[in-house]
Amino acid sequence: MSAVQTYRYLGSSALGQGGLALQTSGGPTPNPRFFTGFLTTPQAAAIGLLAVAEVARTRYHRPVSPASLDPVVTGSRDRLRFESFSGCCGVYARLDALPAGLDGDVLEHGTTNVDVNNPLREALARVGGLDPLHLSVGPDDLTVSTMDGPVVEKKVPLPARWLRGFAEVQILAAAFEPRAEIPATEAATFLRRLPTTNDRTVLWAVPAGRSLRLTSRPVPGAVCLAGPSRLTALRGMLRFAQTLRVYGPTIAAGSAPAPSTWELDTGTLRLSLTLSPEPYRGFSGEGAALTALAGDDVVDDANLVAAMLSWDPTIDVDRLATDTNLTPTRVRAALAQLGTAGRVGYDVSEAAYFHRVMPYDASRAERDNPRLIGARALLDAGAVELDGTSATIRSGDQTYRVRQLPDGDLTCTCPWWAKHRGQRGPCRHALATRMLTTDRAEEPV
Repeated sequence: MSAVQTYRYLGSSALGQGGLALQTSGGPTPNPRFFTGFLTTPQAAAIGLLAVAEVARTRYHRPVSPASLDPVVTGSRDRLRFESFSGCCGVYARLDALPAGLDGDVLEHGTTNVDVNNPLREALARVGGLDPLHLSVGPDDLTVSTMDGPVVEKKVPLPARWLRGFAEVQILAAAFEPRAEIPATEAATFLRRLPTTNDRTVLWAVPAGRSLRLTSRPVPGAVCLAGPSRLTALRGMLRFAQTLRVYGPTIAAGSAPAPSTWELDTGTLRLSLTLSPEPYRGFSGEGAALTALAGDDVVDDANLVAAMLSWDPTIDVDRLATDTNLTPTRVRAALAQLGTAGRVGYDVSEAAYFHRVMPYDASRAERDNPRLIGARALLDAGAVELDGTSATIRSGDQTYRVRQLPDGDLTCTCPWWAKHRGQRGPCRHALATRMLTTDRAEEPV
């Protein structure tokens, strides 16, 4: 299933004597120029762009023919971000060109797909250390094109999985904390020891002095490394990096596999890979956003928050809460709602959200989340009966029991919960219970 959006290009992206010309579509004006100038570390930037494009072409789980999906580029006030998901949606890649990495002007803000075609990949691979790399995100550099003929219009199908992936990743990453930082020399040794072929291994990385050691079991302070071969895309950037930083949620003994982010920082660029909890799991099905999307006021809150978003490099949740007169919890839920249309991302290095421009459809959350539709159907049918902190749910010919744990999580007797044990988000019965409980608690007395 794809959410088809049409992008109009005035020509093909190309690398010529005048520099790298990335054709765009969208933003505040038709075919805007987001940025024009030089990248201060051209060879590293070229390798980073190739890494993001390579992730977009790769299916790590059950590798087959390459995917043909174009990375997304966002221009904000002082930086450029290039993002992609793997063909299996289990790896999220992002290259951030930071203020120190840009020698030029960010003229407009906006988001588009980048046309990284085969000739462009070959040209980027030939960028040497002394070669200047001029980046023009806009339509005015077609005269330096090295390709045969322009592409006047190009339709880019943006898969619904990518939009769901954008929503899930920002929810998951918002719970990450820095877990390790090691110098580039140690990072190179660590990454080069990892397998390069596809595998389903789930390992755990534990800080050990200036490096990381691997273990087969989760321990406090560890970071999950699911499918170590999925970090291959970082290797090309190693010679330019200063540090490797690793982020993840809190891990305890006996923890289930968890997502993690691995980030190489060159000082001017940051290349990061966020891995799903297991190699066969795509972010689009994680269900992390469901609880945040379940509130009755979340659509109205999202519209209010969307009107307040600026093009600062990061989004200040506390400032938004003050400006909108919403609680920080409701602001985060609104950001999750906007994330269903790809409007919001999360930067673990900055520990802050950031803004993208994509068409926002308030009904997308319902269409893209069958469990949310099922939960509302149960409530509309009056199938949920609360009993203190528990609930009985009638679903067809079956009756299920939902109970609240001491930590506030809900368990259910349905097959979904028995299979996933809460690792893929709540089932529709637990979600309906949460929605009804919240609604009762907010009823005026």
